[in-house]
Order: sequence, then structure tokens, then C-alpha cells
Amino acid sequence: MRVKIIDEGHEKDLEKSVNNFLSETECEVMEIQFRTAVSIFGEEQVYCFSAMIVYQEKKS
Repeated sequence: MRVKIIDEGHEKDLEKSVNNFLSETECEVMEIQFRTAVSIFGEEQVYCFSAMIVYQEKKS
């Protein structure tokens, strides 16, 4: 079993990264967990969108 963690600053970027990983990797997905975090940096809100993909590599 393997884990891939993807972190992006925008939800659409995370969606694209997760879809790219899934299309480029021959695997059986066991679970995908999604998290959102926000913090304040000066006057700006900073968002973090992340996904943890738990998967099993397919045997050749």
C-alpha cells in the first residue's frame, strides 16, 4: 500500500493534480481524503487544499 499527498493553493489546481496523478498511475485507489486549511498572513487569507490518496500499485 502506498500514499500520495498533493497540496495546492486553489481547489481547481488540486482537482487537476489529483486527476493527473490518477490518470498517470496504474493503481487501485483505496481511499482519498480531502482537507482545507486557511490562515492569515498580514492582510491576506492563505488557503491550502490537500488530498491524501491511499492506493495499491497494480502488479505487472
